[in-house]
Amino acid sequence: MRIGILTGGGDVPGLNPCIRSITLSADDLGWQVTGFRRGWQGFLEIDPADPESIAANSFPLTREGVRGIDRMGGTILHTSRTDPRTVSGGDRTSQVLDVLQKLGIDAMITMGGDGTLRFSAHLASRGVPVISIPKTMDNDVFGTDYAIGFSTAVSRSVEAINALRTTVESHERIGVIELFGRRSGETALLAGFLAQVDRTVIAEVPADLDILLPLLAEDKASSPAHYAMCVISEGATIKGEADEDGDLSKPASERAEIGVGHRLGRAISARIGSGVVNQELAYLMRAGEPDAMDRMVGFAFGGLAIQLLQRGEKARMVALTDGNYCHVPADTLLQGRKAVNVSGLYDASAYRAKLMRVENMPMFLY
Repeated sequence: MRIGILTGGGDVPGLNPCIRSITLSADDLGWQVTGFRRGWQGFLEIDPADPESIAANSFPLTREGVRGIDRMGGTILHTSRTDPRTVSGGDRTSQVLDVLQKLGIDAMITMGGDGTLRFSAHLASRGVPVISIPKTMDNDVFGTDYAIGFSTAVSRSVEAINALRTTVESHERIGVIELFGRRSGETALLAGFLAQVDRTVIAEVPADLDILLPLLAEDKASSPAHYAMCVISEGATIKGEADEDGDLSKPASERAEIGVGHRLGRAISARIGSGVVNQELAYLMRAGEPDAMDRMVGFAFGGLAIQLLQRGEKARMVALTDGNYCHVPADTLLQGRKAVNVSGLYDASAYRAKLMRVENMPMFLY
């Protein structure tokens, strides 16, 4: 059997362990693995009749070729956010199908977030054997409790928040740290809780400045060191502002609008007169090598994907549910939207996580 694999969407730590796991598991069965570069974009740049285009956009993955990559962050396959159905010139699904057929790819394993896996589900509906692997540091793929990259992003965020305390405290200011999380506030919720910040604003609950700002002022005033810390999701909104996605639909590097963290910082300065330290952690959250959790999940998801193909399963997405590895239909992510359980995990009146009722809860409390 010949397996094709790709990574799409934003890179996260844990993808390379997953790539290594897939390659080694397939090699143990005598299967060949082809890696496609730059996600679905690589497919669109291949002319099956042109060997140079094939070589430029795909390459064989071997046991020796993936040695040591599990210690690396990012993805050796590189990535893009391309959906072949929405590119200029119209839907190019047929080209993807043509490449798969002419290159002799028997099944695809795709690693990605919501966008990448939506097209994977589309291919599965067209009869292509597909196994999807969820990855996103926002942890917002519906149908799984966990996606590769989430643990490392939270760990990186906690480290950075605690490091920033030295400057915020030294200047007796209010620190406002903005974390990635456009639709879901899970990363901010857990990072804020683990770093024990004063307030956390998540994407699911608009910030009412008439409530939040007095709370932060009191946090600062009651602190022996005269400072306070606030974490906010990039997708959070401020009550009274226009409720629009605006630039949030674009990659962070292409946005023209001022982020919500800086808007909150300006309001703090203007309305309560405190100095502010604003910090967007942004890509630092997904930079560097994976932590132990994302290595483990990457290895496990990759091995499970091959096991499913070995027994003839297709159109599946590997998942973690209640702490157990499992798999669900590939189109599961189309059936809902994953977000923070506000009533169960968040005190919206105090802008704080409430995570201490943990009996019989899964490890990540979802």
